[in-house]
Amino acid sequence: MGAVARRPVAWVGAVALWAEAVGIVLLNWFLGLVVDKQEMSMGGLDPHAMSVGAWVAGGLFGLYLALCGLVLARTAATDRAPGRFGKILLISAAVTHGLLGAFAVGLVGWLAFVLMMAVLGLIVLPLVAYDRRDATGVDGAPQAA
Repeated sequence: MGAVARRPVAWVGAVALWAEAVGIVLLNWFLGLVVDKQEMSMGGLDPHAMSVGAWVAGGLFGLYLALCGLVLARTAATDRAPGRFGKILLISAAVTHGLLGAFAVGLVGWLAFVLMMAVLGLIVLPLVAYDRRDATGVDGAPQAA
C-alpha cells in the first residue's frame, strides 16, 4: 500500500473503531436494562448483578475499542508505525474481530460477518502498511523527505 493511501485507511479504521465502541456500550447498556427490568437470572445469579456486569463489560470493551481507535488515529496523524504496545493492542483487536466475525456469521448472518471483516481489514492494513523502515533509515537515522 502506498504512503498516500495508508493515512486515510488508518483514519477510517480509527473512526470505525470509535463507532463500534459507542455501539458496544449502547448495546450492553440496553441489554443490562432489559435484564434488570425483566429480572432475568441465569443459574440463580442476582438480576441486578447481571445487569451491572453487562454495563461494566460494555464499558470496558468500549474503552478497549476506543483505545485501539486512538492508536490508529495517532498512527494516521503522525504517519508513523505504532509502537510495540500499539501493535500488540491492534493485533489483539484484529484477532478479536476475526473471532467475532466467525461467531457472527452463525449467530447474526453474513452481513455482520462482512462488517466485522471490513473492520478487521481496517485494523490490519495500517499494521502492514506502516513499516519501521519508513520512519527511520536502515542505520536508524531519520530519512529525508
